[in-house]
Amino acid sequence: MHGPDGTDYANESVFVKIERPSMIVFNHVVLPHFQIAASFEKLSAAKTKVSFRMLFKTPEECSQVKKYAEGKNEENMDRLEEELKNVMIE
Repeated sequence: MHGPDGTDYANESVFVKIERPSMIVFNHVVLPHFQIAASFEKLSAAKTKVSFRMLFKTPEECSQVKKYAEGKNEENMDRLEEELKNVMIE
């Protein structure tokens, strides 16, 4: 991953579970280690509820990442929303 200042950040994940169209689970395999589970619930033809969880081994690891992850995850969800407006999903 490349930051806006040109800094390179290690970012590698491995998918461990995909249940189309309702769930994606993957492990972030470089530091900091964590697992993400995203679930998708169709509410109507035009709306989907997205639930997004990050699981850490310790509360301390969670606290360290939480400082920046909440805002960055919100940015990612905003970008995802914009992209999904441009595609049709069955």
